[in-house]
Amino acid sequence: MLKKTLFVLGLIITLGLVLFFLISTKSAQFKAMSETEELAVPPPSTVSTFIVEEQTWGNSLTAVGTIEPVQGVELEAEIPGIVKAINFKNGQSVQAGDLLVQLDVQVEQAQLNAAESTARLAQVELDRSKRLIETGSVTQSQLDKAIADYENSKANVENLKAVIARKTIRAPFAGEVGIRQINLGQYVAQGAPIVSIQANDQVFVNFTLPQQALAKVSTGMDVDLFSDVYPEQSFAGTITAISPQIDPITRTVELQGTLDNPDGLLRAGLFVRVSVRLPEKNVVTVVPATAILYAPYGNSIFIVEEATNEAGEPAGLKVTQSFIRVDAHKGDFVSITKGLKVGDKVVSAGAFKLRNGAAVVINNDLAPQAELTPTPDNS
Repeated sequence: MLKKTLFVLGLIITLGLVLFFLISTKSAQFKAMSETEELAVPPPSTVSTFIVEEQTWGNSLTAVGTIEPVQGVELEAEIPGIVKAINFKNGQSVQAGDLLVQLDVQVEQAQLNAAESTARLAQVELDRSKRLIETGSVTQSQLDKAIADYENSKANVENLKAVIARKTIRAPFAGEVGIRQINLGQYVAQGAPIVSIQANDQVFVNFTLPQQALAKVSTGMDVDLFSDVYPEQSFAGTITAISPQIDPITRTVELQGTLDNPDGLLRAGLFVRVSVRLPEKNVVTVVPATAILYAPYGNSIFIVEEATNEAGEPAGLKVTQSFIRVDAHKGDFVSITKGLKVGDKVVSAGAFKLRNGAAVVINNDLAPQAELTPTPDNS
């Protein structure tokens, strides 16, 4: 019995010593890991920077607009007929008065020939009556009838000439024709479309602005046009008309600008962005748009500063987060009205991975160049 008790007691002591050894060992390991973590410092992040600067921005009002031709129509058949001749090619440039389409006028031409013969006979009868009335051979009523017959035959000739002219379709002005809607031998009804013609040497741009802008704009102001069709090119013109009324539903006012278009690049119906240049200019504090961290609780930016250690000695660079107030955008830049001053060095690329007080190193070799009028390759 005594031996059994001593055995159990020895086993308990042995297990306690093993457990104590394990706990001591793990405690020492955890303490060492904690001390290592406290001493560990994350490596500095690599960022690109930008020196906050002032720029002079011209004020402008922006809108979207549509190109309209100064002269442009869809030619239609005034009277029905059979297409006898088509004297143009699709997309061809034409001059005012050029014959475009001739409808069949064979019947009208024959009627005109007969009417002209009748008119000549009426002229002869009228001349004879004028001579004979002086001798009393004809009465005044016979002379009046001869005059009426002549006038009637002459009007009939003019009527037939007008019918032939309406079947002879000419270019009303110089311009460029579109794609024809007819074919040779086709019967066209009255009002049927034939072809469009546009004069593109000069074009209008129609756009609208909010009623609040009415006091800022006037005729003669410069406008700039931009189109996705020509991403590297802008077009300049002037405001030539402002609508005298404001739309009561949208509370907008319609404006029209005029632009020279010698190369014909701006075509009717083209969607464009319009910028109206205002005379006043503003001096603004700007940073690249990539430097701003946008958040629901407020927009912020990281300012790069010199860091010091506990002894007050230089210890590299760190960042300080500053909340800002943004204003207008222009190109790659954003104007800042609060939270920055000219000369501050801010993080322009790589800000998304930073936190307040983080250490950084600067590498501007691959930093994108911010521009007021950027023209990206994929625009």
